[in-house]
Amino acid sequence: MIDLLKKTFAGKRVFLTGHTGFKGAWLLQLLQWLGADVKGYSLAPQQANDLYNEIKGDGICYSSVIADIKDLSRLQGELVRFEPHFVFHLAAQALVRLSYDSPIETFAVNAMGTAHVLEAIRYLQGPCVGVMITTDKVYENPERGQAFKEEDKLGGYDPYSASKAAAEIIISSYTQSFFPPQKYAQHQKAIASVRAGNVIGGGDRSVDRIVPDIVRALEFGDKVKLRNPASVRPWQHVLEPLSAYLLLAAKMTEDPARFSTAFNFGPEITDEKTVEALTQIFLSVFNKPDAYQCEENPAAHHEAKLLMLDSHKAKTMLNWQPRLNAEQAIRWTAEWYADKERSAAEKCKLQMEQYFGIE
Repeated sequence: MIDLLKKTFAGKRVFLTGHTGFKGAWLLQLLQWLGADVKGYSLAPQQANDLYNEIKGDGICYSSVIADIKDLSRLQGELVRFEPHFVFHLAAQALVRLSYDSPIETFAVNAMGTAHVLEAIRYLQGPCVGVMITTDKVYENPERGQAFKEEDKLGGYDPYSASKAAAEIIISSYTQSFFPPQKYAQHQKAIASVRAGNVIGGGDRSVDRIVPDIVRALEFGDKVKLRNPASVRPWQHVLEPLSAYLLLAAKMTEDPARFSTAFNFGPEITDEKTVEALTQIFLSVFNKPDAYQCEENPAAHHEAKLLMLDSHKAKTMLNWQPRLNAEQAIRWTAEWYADKERSAAEKCKLQMEQYFGIE
């Protein structure tokens, strides 16, 4: 895979929204490692110890624009002037519980923000590949135990999930209306949406996510408090979906009509781990496997208990496979935080090299 990615991205211009976020900072490093020139567009990092700051992201970017995805005029101007070969749209309000507190902002960022990116792509003169990142939570989830396929019904109980399902509908509308794959020769825009599971990895400092919660508890000598210990999530290391996005983009340059569609990228369906199991594995790296407690909160907002993706389409069409199982992903993440000798950038590069060295 690595040879194809280097061939595809070396010397290319990439417009990356959400580059200051956790996944965005990892993707920024990957693209820089592959030889791409990256222009980032995002809000400023929220905390001093955010991964983007720790890796000195401004020095990695060809250009870093601190601006709002809701500002269509600014976004369109920055994107069109850059004339990117690739657009990766990661900018989002990504927290379920925050979406209950700020539903309008969540819909504005996730749904209309996606529309703004697609609208800006319309005005590009040259060919462009656009990969729109949504989430595994776009599916209507009756929690019957089945893994979701790309053609399953979209839905969303909470505002976050609904906003991402709305983004998928917007992507489909723009693709059919302005970028139909069968007419690629005319418009030269290839658009795909990608849905990944619960991503974990070193450097995540987000509020209200399990791994950062564990890390903060360890730093303060507290016990980790688990509100949904039995919930099952498709845990995957951040390099799994990011490498998949890059592979898809490479394939889209080769055959735009075939690969301009939706893809799931998740772990093996049988590779299940509960929130409690993740916590135990993570804490074992620090020799504190019991430093947590389970809490019941009947007044808490609704969150899905079971959520799994079917990645058969990606496996057959892209020849993509997850390289790490859930336990490896958790241990890689814990080891990143436990390593106090290397810088954040050094730790990320080491894991990138290890990941792409796996056959």
